[in-house]
Amino acid sequence: MKVRGLRGATTVTRNDREEILRATRELMQEIVRVNEIDVDDVASVILTMTPDLNAAFPAFAVRQLPGWQWVPLMCATEIDVPGSLPRSIRVLVHLNTDKRQDELIHVYLGEAVQLRPDIATR
Repeated sequence: MKVRGLRGATTVTRNDREEILRATRELMQEIVRVNEIDVDDVASVILTMTPDLNAAFPAFAVRQLPGWQWVPLMCATEIDVPGSLPRSIRVLVHLNTDKRQDELIHVYLGEAVQLRPDIATR
């Protein structure tokens, strides 16, 4: 079994606590669903948000998912690159898995699809 990185991102329309938490939950649930993840196989998760978002910690939303309260989670601010996609939430899941890199399904929702159109699922 190897540790692999699994990426995902989503966007929100405004800096609102409930919207950030809803979008984060939706993103994590979709990552888990399409990759058939068992929470016990997750080593850690890093979540970032663009500097225009600060109404909530996205890790709070992840901790509310069953079993995820034991997973080490960290939040950070995404680098503020001029012209980059605003109101974005990104995630990097460190996963213990037997899957090959090309078997992992990275999930990009909403406007975040434009971040990685080459691997976006929708």
